[in-house]
Amino acid sequence: MRRQYKGRSDGFVRSESGEQGFWPSYADMMSAVALILFFLMLLSYIQNLITGNDLQNTQEVLAETRVSLDETRLTLSETRETLALTLREVEDAQTSLDKITIDLDEARLLLAQREEELGAQDALLADQLALIGQQQDYMKAASEELLAMRSQMQTIAVLRLSILEQIRDAMARVMGDASRVSIGSNGNIMLSEGIFFDTGSSDIKNEAAPALDQLIRVFAAFLSEEENAKYVDSIVISGHTDSTGTEERNRVLSTDRANAVLGYLMERDGGALDDYAAYFCAAGYGQTRPVASNNTETGRAANRRIEISIILKDDTVMDIVDSYLDIELPEIPGLEVEPAAPSATPKPSATPKPSATPAPTATPRGNR
Repeated sequence: MRRQYKGRSDGFVRSESGEQGFWPSYADMMSAVALILFFLMLLSYIQNLITGNDLQNTQEVLAETRVSLDETRLTLSETRETLALTLREVEDAQTSLDKITIDLDEARLLLAQREEELGAQDALLADQLALIGQQQDYMKAASEELLAMRSQMQTIAVLRLSILEQIRDAMARVMGDASRVSIGSNGNIMLSEGIFFDTGSSDIKNEAAPALDQLIRVFAAFLSEEENAKYVDSIVISGHTDSTGTEERNRVLSTDRANAVLGYLMERDGGALDDYAAYFCAAGYGQTRPVASNNTETGRAANRRIEISIILKDDTVMDIVDSYLDIELPEIPGLEVEPAAPSATPKPSATPKPSATPAPTATPRGNR
């Protein structure tokens, strides 16, 4: 016996062919819906999880992107600052370059001017060298003439010294005492007073005759040669004393002694010096020209003396100078030598003549 189910038969239907079908009930449908909703919620949850993870990753990426963007912005700012600084440096460099260019142009212009100046200086130097050459020729000619003039002057000086030495040596031989005759620092023959005179006297001693006779012969031999005589202006016999006594007495005594010597020379040895009397003169200076201190006996003895001075002719010396000045030297461009204007003043003496102050009593002999 078949058992039949009396349950939910309303869920089953039959088809037209008599077959039994199934129709879901409300509970089944709600279960199905609930199940579907559960799956949908599950899917939504899973999707939310996936979406949340993606969002978190996206936010992290976004944060990293923002950091990178900030760094990029900072780098960009720094780059802009660097670029601005570089632009300023470029502008400064351009300004410096412009200034350097201007300076270079000025330097080139100055160099060109210097080259022109150097060219002019080279030309001037060449002219100067030529002028120096001409001046050297001038100096050479002048030096040669100066040497010739010096030689002539030396000849005169040697001549004067030669006669003085002859007088000194001859007097020394005659007297046998070289210490009583010498050539002084003034270039004059200096004879001790004791050779000719006693103290305080102007009378020539007899024992002085040999020395004076020898002096006559030396002067006569010297002046007899025209080459010697042409240089001589005068021969001065001068007397000197020490400071003992009054100035007036000493001046008179020195003058008397000089005149006594001069008179002896003119009168003895048969008038050997008569032809040359015009060369001689006498002067007395008293105590005004000491050669040593009058505070000692030795000094006073040296001051009591007879001096013989040979004065050279002014004209002779000046003729030598004039002959030098008259020499025609080469003309040098730029070197102008004005001729010396004629002087109205007397020509200077080659050797100073006896001074007239204090005034001595002089006795010239004869006229030339």
